[in-house]
Amino acid sequence: MEKAPSPVLVLGIGNLLLSDEAVGVRAIEALAERYELPPGVDLLDGGTCGMELIGDMAGREHLIVADAVLTGAAPGSVVILRDGEVPALFGRKISPHQLGLADVLSALHLTGEFPARLTLVGVVPHSVAPAIGLSEVVAGSLDTVVAQLVAALAESGIGVTPKEGNP
Repeated sequence: MEKAPSPVLVLGIGNLLLSDEAVGVRAIEALAERYELPPGVDLLDGGTCGMELIGDMAGREHLIVADAVLTGAAPGSVVILRDGEVPALFGRKISPHQLGLADVLSALHLTGEFPARLTLVGVVPHSVAPAIGLSEVVAGSLDTVVAQLVAALAESGIGVTPKEGNP
């Protein structure tokens, strides 16, 4: 028997081979490293998957996505978008792999499985050139991104406990 998905999914998206494009994946890794997540929360490294994620994202009470976003703001800026703001911004390119995420969100609308709540915690990249590792400016934003992921969980009534040795 297949396990039913938890009500909340924290999804990190990004390409580990393209420097700051990896920020979403690195953010959920940091979240998992620093905090104990209670039952009811799934954590997923979505990598560069697109439509393959539809089953993981469908029907959630709250979908929280960490990703690189291209907004024109200064590199390292953290951007929080909620609910209708997220799909609306896909009219302009905000993510280096926007098409995959936009397609999944559109498909979820069509199937009636769109999450009840959607939060995007985005970081403006400094570089998406081929390289492993975040740029200094984006790495400096990682604590803020993790704090925003924790805040988004709190908006769903979910508290997290710091792991020993983490503030």
